[in-house]
Amino acid sequence: MTEIPDTTPAELETALQRAAEAAEAFGSQPPATRARQIRAVADALDAASGELVPLAMTESNLSEGRLTGELKRTTFQLRLFAGVLDDGGYLQATVDSADPEFPLGAKPDLRRVLVPVGPVLVFAASNFPFAFSVAGGDTASALAAGCPVVLKAHPGHPRLSVRTGEIITAALAESGAPDGVFHVVLGLETGAVALRDPRVKAAAFTGSVPAGRALFDIANSRPTPIPFFGELGSLNPVFATPGAIRARGAEIAKGYVTSYSGNAGQLCTKPGLLFLPADHGLDEVLAEESRAVAAHKMLNERLHQGYCNRRAAVTEVPGVRVLAEGSVDDGAVPTLLTTDVATLLANREALLEEVFGPLSIVVTYASEDEARRAAEAFEGNLTATLHAEDDDAEFAASLVNRLRDRAGRLLFNGWPTGVAVSPAMHHGGPYPATTDARFTSVGTAAIDRFLRPVTYQNVPQNLLPEPLRDENPWGIPQTRHESK
Repeated sequence: MTEIPDTTPAELETALQRAAEAAEAFGSQPPATRARQIRAVADALDAASGELVPLAMTESNLSEGRLTGELKRTTFQLRLFAGVLDDGGYLQATVDSADPEFPLGAKPDLRRVLVPVGPVLVFAASNFPFAFSVAGGDTASALAAGCPVVLKAHPGHPRLSVRTGEIITAALAESGAPDGVFHVVLGLETGAVALRDPRVKAAAFTGSVPAGRALFDIANSRPTPIPFFGELGSLNPVFATPGAIRARGAEIAKGYVTSYSGNAGQLCTKPGLLFLPADHGLDEVLAEESRAVAAHKMLNERLHQGYCNRRAAVTEVPGVRVLAEGSVDDGAVPTLLTTDVATLLANREALLEEVFGPLSIVVTYASEDEARRAAEAFEGNLTATLHAEDDDAEFAASLVNRLRDRAGRLLFNGWPTGVAVSPAMHHGGPYPATTDARFTSVGTAAIDRFLRPVTYQNVPQNLLPEPLRDENPWGIPQTRHESK
């Protein structure tokens, strides 16, 4: 099979220049127009599923069912953002009329609205070839905001990336979007060069901590720094109280194994540690459930080797015991380890680091205070989960308060794998989960990353942008503060 070459410097220059030239025209369209264009992209991807899913299967080792569902999620979130545009409230148009009697002195006419930041560089992820890749949430939210996108394809699925990009570009053109709104580029150095280019006004990334941190540093060391929204790494701790174990210990054990081993543990929300009371008595159930999970090929050989190396390093930590493991010759087999809080805290560097793959650690705590100390040991995470019953209310409350400070999403009596695409979802968290805990990469609030506020003071009606004019030609929601 012919290798797809990296984007040449001349090709990258063309992509960046065309994106810059398209920015004003694309960003100034009425939201309803852009909504129609985004729906056209979703329709085109759905129509091409018979081509795209088999192509993704050849490059990812993922199943047809998993990829079909992921493509459906991808087009769903595109249409979800189109609905955000139809509503128009995302612009936060605010009209604050002049008030000569204002208590602090005469107040001018002030009108505030959100505007697109400009061309966005998106780094695609490996583990979701559709939903976090070329047409994924970063692309969808940037296009919805009115920002042209330059998409740096992931090397794990280059053919799928190129073909998906062709479909998106054609759909945008056919629906009337300005030329240059979307480009796919390839190559490690290509992404770094693009990130340094002054025409790029923001960037989004999903991947490892080392790669994400290196790109974050580039974005912030530019002569003019830009926002870099990186999703990097997460351990997603799960705590189970004694009452929860008494009430449904076996159920918790089975759910945990399903969650950490699903998709070969290649999910950013995989639970990396499960904290149980020292007398939980679930070792046998946990081991049996883990051994029953079949081997699953990882996305590519590089990730497989990385998993093997990290697995070896973690299992060699003194005080860590193996509950279940198998051969990794024909794919990744779940590895379940166990230790106690004292060992965990004494070996933070080795054990409190994400393992990308189906490995997780059961950590036993001897007291409520020890569990609280463990909860305080974490850096930032995407999620934190608590399994508890009514008779654990005080203990549970003390854990919730600690976990809230270290995670972007708190779950109760559930599992973190599975991220709903909805307005209330927050898929982010304190560093190193993300580079800016205030923002999400999943759900409709993701659009906020690629907008910035501008206030117009005493500007004549004919010079105001449409969302701020009194006649409101776009018909979007306006918050008005009239003088009394």
